[in-house]
Amino acid sequence: MLLGHPVLFKSLCYVDGRWIHSDSASTIAVQNPADQEVIGHVPMLDRTQIEAAVGAAQRAFESWRWVPQERRSAILLRWHELILRHQHDLAAILSMEQGKPLAESKGEISYAASFVEWYANEAKRLCGRTIPTHINGAHLGTVTEPVGVAALITPWNFPVAMITRKAAAALAAGCTVIVKPAHETPFSALALAQLAEEAGFPAGVFNVVLGEPQMAMETLVRDVRVRSVSFTGSTRVGGLVARAAAGSGIKKLALELGGNAPFIVTEDADLDQAVKVAVGAKFQTSGQDCCAANRIFVAAPLYENFVDRYTDAVRALKVGPAFEAGVEVGPLMHQAAFNTTAERVADARAKGARITTGGQAHALGGWFFEPTVMADAAPGMRIYDEENFAPTSAISPFNTLDEVVAKANDTEHGLAAYICATRVDTIFQLVRRLDFAMISVNGVKFTGAPIPFGGMKASGLGREGGSEGFEPFVETKYFCLGNLGLPLSV
Repeated sequence: MLLGHPVLFKSLCYVDGRWIHSDSASTIAVQNPADQEVIGHVPMLDRTQIEAAVGAAQRAFESWRWVPQERRSAILLRWHELILRHQHDLAAILSMEQGKPLAESKGEISYAASFVEWYANEAKRLCGRTIPTHINGAHLGTVTEPVGVAALITPWNFPVAMITRKAAAALAAGCTVIVKPAHETPFSALALAQLAEEAGFPAGVFNVVLGEPQMAMETLVRDVRVRSVSFTGSTRVGGLVARAAAGSGIKKLALELGGNAPFIVTEDADLDQAVKVAVGAKFQTSGQDCCAANRIFVAAPLYENFVDRYTDAVRALKVGPAFEAGVEVGPLMHQAAFNTTAERVADARAKGARITTGGQAHALGGWFFEPTVMADAAPGMRIYDEENFAPTSAISPFNTLDEVVAKANDTEHGLAAYICATRVDTIFQLVRRLDFAMISVNGVKFTGAPIPFGGMKASGLGREGGSEGFEPFVETKYFCLGNLGLPLSV
């Protein structure tokens, strides 16, 4: 891989300002999902090394927490500038290990950088307050304190943005961080560490570790020195993280988990717009996105027309490896994802779904799967009941708003939902009645640095982004200053 800044491609973990091997010499191969070629190996640290990383972060916290906010913000802004300066290299690394089209990878790098800039500036407004006193002669107030060492456990589908969304808030607040990226996509995290070092973060403030996944997670989460845990991934693994965290006392916990997003097209919707938005909402990141439209509900009078137009649009999507011009859909992440996708499609076909396009392995072979549309989806089909994380669409008709609200809410998940409608009363009724934490109306793009990203129900706890994104990394400390010689009330 030819990079303009070759030092970005690292094959070592980063702890306490040093690039380190595994003491046991254990490594893991990283494959390009497009052709299964090994692009490199990274060390798998043992438990003792991961514990040492926590120690380094703890020592660094004792000084980083007292660094003036102006200085912390300046380092973050330098990191932001370096990320954008090396956007093309970072996108190339991301596409190589994750498989998403290069244009999407470039978009992710820009998106990731936006969190660093936003929190560098927003932290300047992270302050306490004066409280009107109810105690004679006393002055009351609060200060905001960083919680301490934060463990950040991130997924493979957005290997850059999920790090910066967490780390920027934590670092800006005065915490130190240990990032444990997915072992499928470690090189993006290590490239960020290289740029963090160049930006001037002191040793121990930003660390990246890899290890056997369950061991590494449990080692970090159960360490009493780790005071905050932020995890993005499946609901199943999120439950394991929560249980592990509970085993080491009480600590801050943020979980951004799975989704089963409904996409609702009402009878008054603009059909052309609805088709365009649905394609974008379903096939971004090749469908491997917790916010991807998972169940598409269309008002009965528009149903067959929508299915026809949507099928044509999906059939026109270009599938291919990340670096091929014009590619819109890449491969699935690994063989397990491919197998599960094929099983879900077979299950839907056997239970009566109409496959209007796709439905099988792509001619490119490997882990490529055809963009697929399945009409007449229904409860009991895996494509309807489960989060698909694949380029597969499930479409169902509905007759009334009451019916579609009940169907949309009939899931344990509550992350994102989409509405395509033109009537304001219809839109607001759905916005209030849908049990989802984030709702996008007539558009695909709704996330960003200023907004509180997160889920309800089994889709998670807490929020990332926005001023709410500080919450997992700070504590509010109250003080009461008495005997100040203030005049006493009568």
